[in-house]
Order: sequence, then structure tokens, then C-alpha cells
Amino acid sequence: MAASDVDYVKDAQQIALARRVSAELSALPGVRAVGLTSVLPVSCNCTTDWIRVVGKPFDGRHQEVLERDVSSDYFRAIGAKLMEGRYFADRDDESQPNVAIINRAFARKYFPGEDPVGQQIGNTKLTPKSLRQIVGVVENMREGSLEDDVWPAEYLPISQSPDTYFYAVVRTGQDEHAILPQLGTAIHSRDPGVGTSEETSMSDRIRTSVPAYLHRSSSWLVGSFAVLALIVSVVGLYGVVTYSVSQRKREIGVRMALGAEKRAVYCMVLSEAGWLIAFGVVTGVLASMGVSKVLQQALFNVRPWDGTTLAGVTALLAVAALLATFAPARRAAQVNPVDALRAE
Repeated sequence: MAASDVDYVKDAQQIALARRVSAELSALPGVRAVGLTSVLPVSCNCTTDWIRVVGKPFDGRHQEVLERDVSSDYFRAIGAKLMEGRYFADRDDESQPNVAIINRAFARKYFPGEDPVGQQIGNTKLTPKSLRQIVGVVENMREGSLEDDVWPAEYLPISQSPDTYFYAVVRTGQDEHAILPQLGTAIHSRDPGVGTSEETSMSDRIRTSVPAYLHRSSSWLVGSFAVLALIVSVVGLYGVVTYSVSQRKREIGVRMALGAEKRAVYCMVLSEAGWLIAFGVVTGVLASMGVSKVLQQALFNVRPWDGTTLAGVTALLAVAALLATFAPARRAAQVNPVDALRAE
């Protein structure tokens, strides 16, 4: 969203616009929270600031962190968890001392083992105008792309750092696509001179990003090969067990002639196949442990070693393998002892 530089050239006008936009969007049916930000999440590790911590040694090197200008309700709208301190309030404007909220990555890097709330940061020269007090710490949000590392980030009140360009983040309880046209209409009804663009849902924004597309394509490709491998393995196991039963037809006939029941023949064939299945499952689990580090690069906030997923896949493979051996085992249990011995 952008506003005319002529109509909103002063900071007070920009702040008034931001508050008016928040109020208009908050009044829409189904809207739960509205936040404003200078840069949307899952964008880029850009728009940075060089900072210095008051009271700590400084060797002159650049200490670069992400900088985002946000409204008081932004963290509630985006769903960011507050870990320490407080969120911004409407009173955090230009008449009040400068404040900032940092993310957990910032706290861990520059305040290891300390409570960052109440500490001050500023520019590399610690000029009085740049000083701001940390009033809160929020959980890390992925400001960069899905493949980028999480950087230390500072969030400043938009009322203390206004601009004519900002993004509106709306949390709604209704269909996200149904409310998108209403957002632009609500803004233009108050001021037709305000330009709007990039209307989209956060889920669509993530889904259509280049990293998500590439990883999704890779997942479909790998999944297709996995299904093909499962089919080939089931067919192969079926062929092996069928061949084994055909080679042991005389043995099975002798067993049944001596009184062996069909159930015993079933159990014999299935137990022998079970050993093959168990060996394959154990080998597969060990192999998955070996490649877990490689898979981690293709996953977003998902552990490569997930017990539930591993157990589910193991169960699926075991059941598929047992089904592949069911038909040969049934055929073996139906062998006629007389025919089997006569054939020899």
C-alpha cells in the first residue's frame, strides 16, 4: 500500500493514515486483528540496520540486524508469540522515548544469558536520537525466504518511524480469499488517492514462492519414485514367495499328507516371508537415519527424524509386504497332497 507523497509528506500525516487504515480494516466483519509492517514476513533478509548495544564493548565492526517498522497490533495479527516484556502500544509515538522489540535470535546473539528487556541499543555512534529501549522479545519469525537462515531482527513502532509505504496484515475468521476485495474497497472509500497492490493471502504468498515451488516439485518427484519403488518391491516379493512355494510343493504335500493343517502351512509361508520383511524394514530404518541430514535441507521447520512418520511408513511397508505374500501362502495351503506327490 502506498500513499501520495504530496498528501502525506509529514510524519504526522503518515501516522494518521496508518491509524485510519487500521481502523477501517478492523471494522470489517470477521476481522480479528490488523497490523502494519514495512516488510512482510517470508520476503528477504533485507532492510537492515547497524546497531550497537549500550554498555557493551564495541570493536567497530558492523553488527547488522533486520529492521521492521510495525504497528502496535502487528504481532497479534501475525500470531507472533511474546516471550518477554510487552508488545507495542498506541502510546509509543514520537512524543515518547524510542522503544524496540527484538526477536529471540537477536537476544541470543547480543544478550547471551542476560535479560534484554530494559537494555538500550542505538546506531554505531550511539547518537541520542538513535537510542531506543528494548521493551519486549518475540519468537523468531521467518523474515527471509524459506531457505534463508533466521536473522536477528529489531521491530520499531511505526508511529516513531512512519513512511508513506506499508503493508497491512489482516487476521480473519472467514475465508481469506473472500475478504481480500473488501480490504481495498474499505481503504479507497476513505481516500481514493491511496494506492493498493499485492493483495494476497499469506498461505498463497508462501505457496507460490520460488523455494516452496522447487521443494514441492522435488517432493512430488521423490514421492512418485517412492510409490514406484513400493509397487516394484511388492511385485518382487510376490514373485519370490510364489517361486519358493512352487519349489517346495512336494514338501508342502508331504506335510499335509502327514496331517499338517492349512493353518500351519499358512503360518510357515508367512513366517518365512516375515523374516524377509523384517530384514528389509530394519535396513530401511538404518538407511533413513544415514540420510536424515541430507533431507533436513529440503524441509521447513520439520524434523528429519520424526518418530510418527517413520512408524507410519514402516507400518505401510510391512502391511503391503504381508499382502503380497498372502496370495502365495493361500495357494500353498490349498495344495492337494495327492496331486503334489503324484507330480513328483
